[in-house]
Amino acid sequence: MAESVAQVVEEELNGETESEASSIYQCGSVISTVPDRHGFLGGSQYSPERKVTIPPDVILRRERKWIRMLNNWSLFMTTNYRKVRERCRKGIPPSVRLRAWLNLCGGQLLMNENPNLYQELIKRPGDPKYIEDIKKDLHRQFPHHEMFVENAPGQQELFQVLKAYSILNAKVGYCQAQAPIAAFLLMHMPAVQAFWCLVAICDKYLVGYYSQGMETLIRDGDILFALLKRVSPVAYKHLKKQKMEPILYMTEWFLCVYTRTLPWESILRVWDMFLCEGVKIIFKVGLVLLKGCLGRTSLTKQCPTTYETLQVLRNPPQHIVEEEALVYQIQRLNLSEEDFEYEHQRQILKRKNKDQASLSTANGNG
Repeated sequence: MAESVAQVVEEELNGETESEASSIYQCGSVISTVPDRHGFLGGSQYSPERKVTIPPDVILRRERKWIRMLNNWSLFMTTNYRKVRERCRKGIPPSVRLRAWLNLCGGQLLMNENPNLYQELIKRPGDPKYIEDIKKDLHRQFPHHEMFVENAPGQQELFQVLKAYSILNAKVGYCQAQAPIAAFLLMHMPAVQAFWCLVAICDKYLVGYYSQGMETLIRDGDILFALLKRVSPVAYKHLKKQKMEPILYMTEWFLCVYTRTLPWESILRVWDMFLCEGVKIIFKVGLVLLKGCLGRTSLTKQCPTTYETLQVLRNPPQHIVEEEALVYQIQRLNLSEEDFEYEHQRQILKRKNKDQASLSTANGNG
């Protein structure tokens, strides 16, 4: 099972981005010589039109509130977390997003406690096995972004951040899915801050996701599927009928926290909530995508085999993944903390019973 999971992960992470990278350079040029507001020169993330949905005076008011909150961060987090959560759900203003993310995930605290550690780590050679893997993956990360186009300085920063993490947490080392997350963070902050955010995300939010065998990811896939039964019985029955294991469609979603799945504005909003509320946001986004793609009989009829089902889940319709629509549907989901905890405990117990049964069978045969 571990080998098949690893294979799925490798195929997911190597597939589309490689072909994108080759197509852009084979023709010797990019779609545009002028980057969009997020730094993209082309590809599916390129959006030259500036989307203005929030009036400037509202943005300014939100910025002031966030600055006041960030200047009194410990107080707000201990006495008024609900207000922090509410403001994250509305979307963090771009001008304060860097500071907000650093504080939300605990990266700022880690950086303060270890002021020179990152600089020390990047001077070390690192494990040759991980170094080789990291180098192979550098060109695959957002090849249309100005930071990561061929020979751009972002690739060297990405290499150093990933190498530093593989040294700091040698038990986990390096996993391919860390690369898009690290690259995404580097687009928003300097390398040292991106590194400490990556440490917080890997070691606090996504614990066990990058370990060999990926038992945690498999368990969370089962939790997602169980929650889907409550959220969208139609989508649940369709996937069950086609015998589709969650690992087939949720691997990239969860491991890369949607950095390779959603439009850019939507990714930013998801991350605003994810860093505040934790891994349950990853589940909620997954449930919204599954329900949006397969939640009606008219939709499941268009997916007679697993091929069509996977295609629609890997390329969800635009109206589902658009920023405001996605956030609205996430907040509409009728799932409580207790629902998540119940399914979490149920899956742990289920796996424990399964392992015990396997052990009993093995002992009986022996």
